[in-house]
Amino acid sequence: MRFIFVKLHRPPTGNIALLLRTRDCFPTLAPRSRWPRGQWDESARLPGRPDLHRGSSVGAVVEVAPELDEVRAAEVIGSFCLATDLAIGLPFEHGLQSTLVAMRLAERMGVDAAAAKQTYYGCLLVWAGCTTDAEISSELFADGALLKYFNPVIFGSPAETLAGIMKALADPDSPPLVGAVQGAARLPGAVRGHQRHIVAMCEVAEMLCERLGMRRDVRDLVRGFTARWDGKGTPRDLGGEQLPVALRILHVATDATFQCLLGGTDHVLRLMRDRSGKAFDPDVVTVLAEGIADIFAFDDSGSVWAEMLAREPGETLMLRGAEVDRALAAMGDFADLVSSYFIGHSAAVAQLAGAAAARLNLAPRDVVSVRRAALVHDLGRVAVATSVWNKPTALTADEWEHVRLHAYHTERVLSRSAALTKLGSIAGTHHERLDGSGYHRGVTAPSLAMPARLLAVADAYRTMIEPRPHRAARSPEGAARVLAEAASAGRIDPDAVAAVLGAAGAAVPRMARPAGLTDREAQVISLVAKGLQTKQVGHRLGISAKTADRHLQNAYAKIGVSTRAAAALFAMQYGLTSWGELPIPDTGQRS
Repeated sequence: MRFIFVKLHRPPTGNIALLLRTRDCFPTLAPRSRWPRGQWDESARLPGRPDLHRGSSVGAVVEVAPELDEVRAAEVIGSFCLATDLAIGLPFEHGLQSTLVAMRLAERMGVDAAAAKQTYYGCLLVWAGCTTDAEISSELFADGALLKYFNPVIFGSPAETLAGIMKALADPDSPPLVGAVQGAARLPGAVRGHQRHIVAMCEVAEMLCERLGMRRDVRDLVRGFTARWDGKGTPRDLGGEQLPVALRILHVATDATFQCLLGGTDHVLRLMRDRSGKAFDPDVVTVLAEGIADIFAFDDSGSVWAEMLAREPGETLMLRGAEVDRALAAMGDFADLVSSYFIGHSAAVAQLAGAAAARLNLAPRDVVSVRRAALVHDLGRVAVATSVWNKPTALTADEWEHVRLHAYHTERVLSRSAALTKLGSIAGTHHERLDGSGYHRGVTAPSLAMPARLLAVADAYRTMIEPRPHRAARSPEGAARVLAEAASAGRIDPDAVAAVLGAAGAAVPRMARPAGLTDREAQVISLVAKGLQTKQVGHRLGISAKTADRHLQNAYAKIGVSTRAAAALFAMQYGLTSWGELPIPDTGQRS
C-alpha cells in the first residue's frame, strides 16, 4: 500500500501533516517528526483533493508494510480455530486437523469448488459459538465434564446423548449411584437450558462468522451444525439430501477426529458405521472407511498449520483494511463472552490504547498495531475455566497459575500466523511490568517497547474501572491514583500512564521518574542515549542548546554519572529508549 505525506499550512495552528492513502485519500494524522525531510514539492498537486492544494505541499510517496492493510483470511480464521480448541479443552491444532480430515474427504468425494470452500471455512469455524453462555454451563457442569461425557455422544442416539448429559451433570466425586440421582434431578432444567444454549450458540457463531468475512453459505453451514442425516437434529425434519454436502462432510470429519483422540482409528470405524444412516450420510462414512489410513495420516511431532493454509480451495481470500479490524474485534468479543464481567472489555481497551498511542505521536504503523493487539490481547482467557474468572473469593495457587498463563495462550494462538505474530508479541505482554514483576515472562523495561507499555496501562485502567466478581469497580480517579503510584514505583511507564489517562479524559497525577528525573530531564537523557548532540537535543525539543545542556547536567548529577555512555546504559535499564525516532511528548500536566 502506498501513502503520500502532505504538509499543510493552516495558520494560526501552524504546520500539520496528513498521511494520505493513495487508493482513496483517506487521511490519517502523521507526526511532524515523521515528515520526509527535504523532499517537498511545492508545485505538486494531489489528485482528488483540491482542498489540500492552496498553501500546502506534497511530500514523498512512501511504502507502508502490507500487514497494516491486508491479511490472509485463512490465517485469521485458523488462529480463531486454535482459540476454540483452548475454549473447549481440546489439544492445540485439533480443529486444524479436523479441517484437514474434512478436506481430504471432500477431495475423495470430488465435490465442486463452492462445496470445497464451504467445507474448509465451515470446519475451521464450526465451534465459533463455543463461549456462548459459558457462565450458565459453568454453573451446571463441572470443569471438563461436557468434554468428557457429552462431546463423545453429540452424534449418538438420543439415549446415548441423554446419558452423556446426565453424567456431565453429576458431581465429579460422587459415587455412581449418587451421581445418577443428581443427574436425573438436574436433567429437566439442563435440557431446557441446553436447547436455549444451542440456539444462542448458533446465532453467535453466525454473527462472528460474518464479522470474520465469511459468505452467507458458510454462515448457514455453521448455524446448521446441529442438523442430522436422519432429520432428528435441529431443525427437525431437515436431513438427508436436504443437507448441504459440505455439512455432511463436516459432521463426519469433526466427530471422527474427536473419536480418534479417544480410541484411535479402529474406534472411529466402529462408531462411524454405527452412526451411518443416523447422524451421518452413509456415502461420506463409506469414503472415510475406505481411506481412513491416509485421511488420518498426521505427523504428531509437527504442526499442520502450513498444510491447513495450503488446503484453502480456490482463490486466496484476503481481509483488507477495516475487514481486518472487524475480524480481530470478533476474536476479542469471542474471548469476552466467557464471562459477563468481561463483555466489551477488549474493544474498550483497544479504543483507549489506540487513542493513547496517537497522543504519543507514535508512527501510524505502531498506532494500528497497538490497537489491533489490544483487540485480541485477552484471547487466551478462553483457556481458563469460567468458574475461575467468576470466583468471588481468593484464587488457589493452581487457579492463579492458570490465570497467569492466559497471556501466554494469547501469544501462542497468534504465533502460528506470520501476519499476526507481531500482534501476538505485543498482546502477550499486557501483564508485563517494567521492573520484572509482571507475567507471563517477567521481562523488564529494556524488553518492553512503547506499544507493549501502552497496552499494559490501557488494560490495567479499563480493568480497574470495571467490576469483577471479587470487587466493585474503582472510580476513574481511584484508578488514576493506582496507576500513578505504580509508575512512581517503576512498574509501569509514566508517559504511557499520562497518555492513557489523557485519552480517557482523566486527570494525570504527578508521577516520579527514575532517579528523580523530571520529565524534561528524561526527554534529554532519552535523546542523548540515541546519540544526539546537545544542540540537536535542543532543536528536537524546541529549547536552546544552553537549556538542553543544563537539563543534561542536572540529569547526570541525579543519575550519578558523567558520561554519555553511562547515561545511555541508564536509559536502557529504565526503558527510556523505547521511543524510536520520537521524543517523549510533553503533556503539560507534570513537572
